[in-house]
Amino acid sequence: MRNRRIGEAVGLAVAFTVISLAAANSSRAADCPVSQEQLASALKASVKASGGPSNGGFDTHQWASVVTRDGTVCAVAFSGNKPDDQWPGSRVVAMAKANTANAFSTKQMALSTANLFAPAQPGQSLYGIVQAGPPSPEANLGDSAQFGTSSDPALGKRIGGTVVFGGGLALYNESGVIGGIGVSGDTSCADHNVVWRVRTALGLDKTPQKDAIVYDLGPDGKSASGFGHVKCPGHEADIAHELGAGIGGYSLSGLTPSK
Repeated sequence: MRNRRIGEAVGLAVAFTVISLAAANSSRAADCPVSQEQLASALKASVKASGGPSNGGFDTHQWASVVTRDGTVCAVAFSGNKPDDQWPGSRVVAMAKANTANAFSTKQMALSTANLFAPAQPGQSLYGIVQAGPPSPEANLGDSAQFGTSSDPALGKRIGGTVVFGGGLALYNESGVIGGIGVSGDTSCADHNVVWRVRTALGLDKTPQKDAIVYDLGPDGKSASGFGHVKCPGHEADIAHELGAGIGGYSLSGLTPSK
């Protein structure tokens, strides 16, 4: 009898835990700025490898991740047919980019991860910021077959991480910041172009000011604005110019500066 009662108590505890987790997951899903299906659709339409336009870099498949305002991962997607169609390491990088852009943006000021490149360099005001917020190892736990799906094991977790190169943007509606989005899988400059397209497609680009990538590093490596980003070897700056996602830099003709 005693063993039976213990078994019943354990069973009830397990059931309560399952119900609580389900309720928590439902609440997180309700807080997420986008659904997994919306994220996957917008990403595939923004990547050349899955039928979208060129982004000026390698034009490879990409990962995308979205976090809620408190930094909880709530959507993860990829543009290929299976998880290893894109760089496996970029899944966690996309989460960290989403976390970074969300964490360092406010209702009054939007900062892309690209805007943090220059201030995070040695001798600058944010040097060491990457070490201050490393990503959680939980990001790579769980069933890898579920990576990038609506059952991704990172969902519902605050993975954290701080990234100081292109590919992460805060998400804004008319009320202010509601989360962040990160894209990874190409050059950092191309990632910025992709995430810019994805955010626009999702309609969550109501930023208080332009959080574009700034190409203004001089020969000495210093940024004139203080928020500059290094240029990548492809045509990413030209694509950014076309999208209105970049400031500074020149077109392939070398004659027309970006606006």
